[in-house]
This record gives sequence, C-alpha cells and structure tokens, in this order.
Amino acid sequence: MNSKAVLIPLGGFVVVAAVGFGGWWLGMQQGMGHAMPAAATQEQTAAPSDDPSQWTIPQGEAATRRHIQEGLKAGDLDPATGLRILNYHDPMVPGRNFDAPAKSPFMDMMLVPRYAGGNAADASSVSVSPRIQQNLGLRTAPVVEGALAAEVSAVGNVAWNEHEQTVVSARAMGFVEKLHVRAVLDRVAAGAPLVELHVPDWVAAQEEYLALKRLSGPDSGALQDAALQRMRQAGMPAAHIERVVATGTVQQRYTVTAPSGGVVSELAVREGATVMPGALLMRLQGTGTVWAEGAVPESQAALLQPGTRVQTTSPGVPGQIFEGRVQSLLPEVDTVTRTVRARVELANPAGRLVPGMQVSMRLAQPAAEVALLVPSDAVIRTGRRSVVMVAEEEGRFRPVEVTTGQEVGDQTEIRSGLALGQRVVRSGQFLIDSEASLRGLMARLNSEPEAPSDTAGPASNPATPSPRYTTSAVLDALGGDTATLTHPPIESLKWPEMQMDFQLPPPEQQPRNLAPGDRLEIEFEMQDGDVPRITRLQRVAPEAGQ
Repeated sequence: MNSKAVLIPLGGFVVVAAVGFGGWWLGMQQGMGHAMPAAATQEQTAAPSDDPSQWTIPQGEAATRRHIQEGLKAGDLDPATGLRILNYHDPMVPGRNFDAPAKSPFMDMMLVPRYAGGNAADASSVSVSPRIQQNLGLRTAPVVEGALAAEVSAVGNVAWNEHEQTVVSARAMGFVEKLHVRAVLDRVAAGAPLVELHVPDWVAAQEEYLALKRLSGPDSGALQDAALQRMRQAGMPAAHIERVVATGTVQQRYTVTAPSGGVVSELAVREGATVMPGALLMRLQGTGTVWAEGAVPESQAALLQPGTRVQTTSPGVPGQIFEGRVQSLLPEVDTVTRTVRARVELANPAGRLVPGMQVSMRLAQPAAEVALLVPSDAVIRTGRRSVVMVAEEEGRFRPVEVTTGQEVGDQTEIRSGLALGQRVVRSGQFLIDSEASLRGLMARLNSEPEAPSDTAGPASNPATPSPRYTTSAVLDALGGDTATLTHPPIESLKWPEMQMDFQLPPPEQQPRNLAPGDRLEIEFEMQDGDVPRITRLQRVAPEAGQ
C-alpha cells in the first residue's frame, strides 16, 4: 500500500518532467526557426561536417544544439571536430562572448560556437581553410614599391589666346578714307595694310616743315628741327616722318599696317568714319597658340600645376596630336559640377585649332616619390576608414587599417599601415570581412586595448557617437521598456529578416496607444552588451489592402 503510494507520485513526476523537457526542446526548435531565414534553417538541420578544416569558420546553430545535448562548454574539446571550443557568441552582437551554449540574450536565436582551429586562437586574426579559399577563388597580391605617374583626363573647348591679342587704334583725329580689311575674321599677314587715314593736323605739320626746309639762312636749321619735333608731337610715326623728309612732299594719307599676323577679331570702323585720338580701329588676334580650357574634377586639381605637359586631340583635326602645357588653374570652382578650369596653352602652327572646337586633354603629372602600392580592389572603404586584409601564415587573415594616398589606374598608394612584402587579399574579402565583423575585429581597430575577459566586448570611445540605422518594422509584442519587432533585412548590418527585441525610447517619445500589429518606422543604435536601443519611433499607415 505504502509502496504504491510512493511510486504513483514518482511516476507522475517522471512523466511531467519528460513532457516539460520535450516542450522546452520543442520551443527552442520553434524559436530558432522563427528567428532565422530559410537558408539558416536548412543549416540548422544539416549535420556538422566531419572535415575539421571546415570548422575554422563557425558552422551555425546545429553545433550549439549538439553541445547542449553533450554538455560541452568553452574550453572543452569537441569530439565531432577534434577542435577546442573557444567560446560562444551572437553573430548579430559582435564582441560579446559566452562560456556555455545557450539561447542568445539579445535575439531569438542560439549562440554560435567559435573554435580554435590550428592557429585560429589568435584573437586578432581570422582563419580560413585552404579548401574554402580554393572554392571562393581567394587571391592575394604583394605590397610593392613604386611611383605613380598620374594622368588626368579632361574635355574642354578651344579659345583665343588673349596674350596674343593686338589693338589697333587712331593716334590723332582723322577720317577713314580706305579700308583694306572689310570683315571680321579676315586673315591678315604681319605688315599688311589695314586702313588709310587722312589726318589734317599731320598735313599741316608736314607743310610747315617743307616750307622751312626751302628757306636758307643762319637759323633755318634750327627752324627745321623745331618743325620735325612738332610732327613727332602730333603723333606721326617715325616711318611716316622719314617718308616726308625723303620725298619732300606732303603725305596726305597715313596707312596703318598690321603689327602682327592673325585674324581680325573686331572691326570698329567703316570708310568715311571720323575717328578721335585713341579710338579703336580694329582688334587683331594671333593664331600661333590657342587656349584650351578643360574642366578638371576638384579632387584631381591638386595633382596639376603650371607647366604640366598636355597632349590634346580634337575630332575636328583627326590624327593630329597638339602638345602644350598648363598655363594656369583658374581660381574658381564650379559649385554645380565641382570642377576647376585648367587653362592649357597649345601650339597651333598651322592655325587648324579655332575657337569653339572640342578637345580631349591628357594632363600627365610628373612621377611622384616612391611609395608602397597595393591593388585598388584590395582596399575596403567603410566611409570612416580604409582597411585591407593582410594574409599571414597557415591561412590566417588580419584586418589592418591603412592610410591611403592617390589612386591611379588600379593602384593605390599606401602611406601607413603596411610594410613592403606583405600580401593583401584582393578578391573574396567579403567572407573574411564578414568573419572579422563577427569576431569584433573590425570594431576593435580604433578602440582602446580591452582588459582580458571572456565576456567583455570591445572598449568604446564615449566621444564617438554610435552609428544609427533606420528600418521599417511590425510590432509583435510590448513588455515594459522593450518591444518585440519583426524587421526586413538590414544590409548595412548584414542582418536577415527576423524577429528580435529592441529597447523602447522614453514614453514621451512614443506614439500613443501602441499595439501589436502596428507598422512602424524606427531609428536605432547598437548597445554594447544589450539589445539595440530605439532613438526615434513613428507609426505609419498600413499598406493598401491590409
């Protein structure tokens, strides 16, 4: 009787315990399936690989479930892989490590084990097995020394070289009696007649001189010299005066000749017009050289300097290359295109380049000093820093922050961070960068050295504001100061679509009457050792048909 009374409760306890354990295990399975996307769910059901080399990168939550069953924890040797367990971590919260397998305290998913595969125990590097490197086509390149000879390409238009412009003006009041050049853009040669003027004052001065020249007497020489001086003061050119003296006749007309060859860019008078002293007659433009003004990106303008050699081609003169040099960089930046105009002086001996022609310019910068060079595709630019993955021995890779210089072609100058002879990854960086992010290496690049601890994350700099992210979400549940939300994939954090907890902002910053099912727009920031914190929360209208 007593024996039965004792066995019945014990049997009930065993049944209840078995049912409770089964319910807990089923709940863990359902929770993980709800949190992970389809691809991750398939990974959970797959058996772990028997090849230890495949375990140098974590295999997912299937191993965590097995570790729970076998009672394994950090420091133990995993009998399935032959590797020692370093710790467990949540891939969505890098830098937080745990000693035992369990459900993540941050999200509705399991912690993932990290193994000490070979030399992977080095906390500053990531190990990738040779088989995975081969499957991904991972390639490396050495850090070399060299000098970058930069070439800047620009497109511009031809314009007259204003330094070769000549102004022809009247030297005294007179009348235009004949024009030898009758249209703008007419070509003229040096010394060719341009216009004939009748200047009454000059005629009077000539007659006075010739009259005194015919006199004879002791003072006639002085009077003749005074008459010559008056002709000079009237503005008569020396050649015109010499002609009067040599011929002994009055020169009624004065012929203005071209001081240099070129084209008439402006014609200001016509026959019969009256001109005053200093009045513009015409403007001559030399064609021996021309200007080409090209728009150079503001970021490349610093590579140029006056005297830089230029090679120019034009579709209007096919097959011919025009040589020149940068005359100046105009002190003005176009606020719309963010370009600087480079004024180039080009030799134009045959006069084939004319204003308005389009030209393509190649501006060659002199070779810079010798520096370290890496392929440009090896540099990962995050916006705040530049990082390269350095390949080390035995399949290890380490992220290194570098300071880059100029980039020419497919080569980038490295000013600090690397040494000659090191090898950097130039393809397949996405895998190594992802694993480095999971291990918190990228987050530690600019942080202070952290104290030795199995659970402490990377030190944070309170002066540096945390980056913020925005996403849409659906409210699933409210609980105190936290909310359970389902959000779509977030590319910037490499998060898949999932359900997870967020810390709510203060009540005064929340919309009224929040309820499960509400569609939201949120802005949030990551917290070290805690769930993400919502900094801005807004309810949005439901989509049409919902």
